[in-house]
Amino acid sequence: MPEPRETRPRPTRGAAPLPRIVISGVSPAVDAGRFAAKRVLGETCLVGADVFKEGHDLLRARVRYRGPQDGEWRTAPLEHDPAIDRWTGAIPLDAIGRWTFTVEAWTDAFGTWARNLGKKVGAGQEVPVELVEGARLIDAAARRVRFGPARKQLESYARRVGDPALPAAERIEAASAPELLALMAQHAPPPDLTCHDRELPLYVDRERAAFAAWYEFFPRSASGDPARHGTFADAEALLPRIAELGFDVVYLPPIHPIGHTFRKGRNNTLHPEPHDVGSPWAIGSADGGHTAVHPELGTLADFERFVGRARELGLEIALDYALQCSPDHPWVTEHPEWFTIRADGSIAYAENPPKKYQDIYPINFWPEPPGAREALWNACRDVFLFWIARGVTTFRVDNPHTKPFAFWEWVIGEVQRAHPEVVFLSEAFTAPKKLLHLAKLGFSQSYGYFTWKNARWQLEQWLEEFLAPEVTEYHRGNFFANTPDILNEFLVHGGRGAFRLRLLLAGTLSPLYGIYSGYELSENVPVRPGSEEYLDSEKYELRPRDFAAPGNLDADIRRLNAIRRREPALQRQDNLTFLPTDNEQVLFFRKAGPEGAADLLVAVNLDPHAAQAAFVDVPIAAMGFDEHEVYEVEDLLTGARYAWRGRRNWVRLDPRHEPAHVLRVQPRARPVRAAAPRASGPGGH
Repeated sequence: MPEPRETRPRPTRGAAPLPRIVISGVSPAVDAGRFAAKRVLGETCLVGADVFKEGHDLLRARVRYRGPQDGEWRTAPLEHDPAIDRWTGAIPLDAIGRWTFTVEAWTDAFGTWARNLGKKVGAGQEVPVELVEGARLIDAAARRVRFGPARKQLESYARRVGDPALPAAERIEAASAPELLALMAQHAPPPDLTCHDRELPLYVDRERAAFAAWYEFFPRSASGDPARHGTFADAEALLPRIAELGFDVVYLPPIHPIGHTFRKGRNNTLHPEPHDVGSPWAIGSADGGHTAVHPELGTLADFERFVGRARELGLEIALDYALQCSPDHPWVTEHPEWFTIRADGSIAYAENPPKKYQDIYPINFWPEPPGAREALWNACRDVFLFWIARGVTTFRVDNPHTKPFAFWEWVIGEVQRAHPEVVFLSEAFTAPKKLLHLAKLGFSQSYGYFTWKNARWQLEQWLEEFLAPEVTEYHRGNFFANTPDILNEFLVHGGRGAFRLRLLLAGTLSPLYGIYSGYELSENVPVRPGSEEYLDSEKYELRPRDFAAPGNLDADIRRLNAIRRREPALQRQDNLTFLPTDNEQVLFFRKAGPEGAADLLVAVNLDPHAAQAAFVDVPIAAMGFDEHEVYEVEDLLTGARYAWRGRRNWVRLDPRHEPAHVLRVQPRARPVRAAAPRASGPGGH
């Protein structure tokens, strides 16, 4: 429906006018608009509001919005759904960056008049005064149109409706003309235009912020020779394989110079041998700090060629951003005030009692004297800008929950104002409230506790918290099946079967998932029983691999990533529903497809050692099927097709062959999802 031309009430002198219309419950809103809700380029953002006033007048409402490149406000209509007494509309998101929107409403004076006129005429009442009042409303709209056919049309209708010499039936017919209703909807003055009391933020990311498969590897292990340090050129040679497996993002641990003071030896010993390479997270040496590369990896020019080659293959490079320094970092001597000085004059190293990390100095983000904080924060921001200038637009941020929240809100805002395409992954293994607050502050996605959730009840209970609609507005979970720090006991004891099923869980439960190099080889030997640290951890030594070794999971990975790219249901996070089964070893869930796309039903055997069978409950009503209807499901993992009937069906899953079903179901008719938080664009046997 066309909108009135006026987009803002005129300013008034003195006290603000009292609002005539109530506008509340505007969504999406994170903490009442304190933080930005998140969306993806190409999506349509659904906006909702509760709009009402006293009495029985008809109302109209619209969303007023502005994208990052918009100089003027744009508007889109909101429509009222009487079934839920809610006004909703949509914003097409056509640019990445920060958006702003609000809701406006006004009394539809002419629509109210036309409705009441029809009721009175229908009751056989005389309406001479009503027709004069209607003519005045039409005339007022005509006066707002300076020139053109619309003004002439409105003036003509005003004369016909208000002319007492014409028969009443002719005047009433003119007043009810669809053409007049459309003209009035567009040009009638909004008599009590009311705006919501705040403008709400919305951040629109590019697709990789919300849907991607990550692969982590250490370039220094890329030579294939345990006696030779890898280079960026060696790492470049590994990229085609990673691209062929279907990954989108290649994540590199820190690539900077590594300190020598208190360098860690193999298996995290405190007494390194002369040839030990140390931990990449002990950043900084005489060769430079956070804006330098380790000399044995190559030069900055070599790194830029590496990034360019990745881009040619459809990959992007994510860099580790770790705000900590080795004792040899240039900042230590240039800016000792940026660190914590102990009572004996020494700089405090990192500790997690009783653990000590003498090779790392944490940064003090609230240094003295005045001006030191600004200099430090600017230097940390400039690290981002340095690597962005060299083609990096994704950063995995190390332990952000141990740095000030105020810093992250500031630095992410600073970076994204200039580079809205940048994606930030939060590695915050911490309490949910801290993790979620970091997401609100601007982190595009977050690690989570997926690696420790292995039982059915653990997965369901943990994920239900993050599936709440108010949480999916701003939080995106990236499910890493393993990391250099986390070798979960489920993988240690479950062997290859555990690796296969956890891969499938990660890639189907979340649109964002990742693995650390060696996962495809089912590496699962801990440094000692009960430890989550790898034996001969790559964090402290070179570890070349034979990726073609028998038993590798390349086929599983390639197949999973191909399915993820093909099926829209796996590309969003707000469409997951856990479903009942009669066996606790079988997890069953639905990933609902957006309009026009198929639903997926996923059944996973959580037992890596033995086959498991279960009856599973299909939500047939939500998918448009009748209780006794037969419908076909296609297993995307094997290509097999099965005829299922009704709600209750049977599955059997064997970890030695196929530990899961990913079943594609084309719903025959999809019920309207009135409460859906967002709408996306194109995008038994």
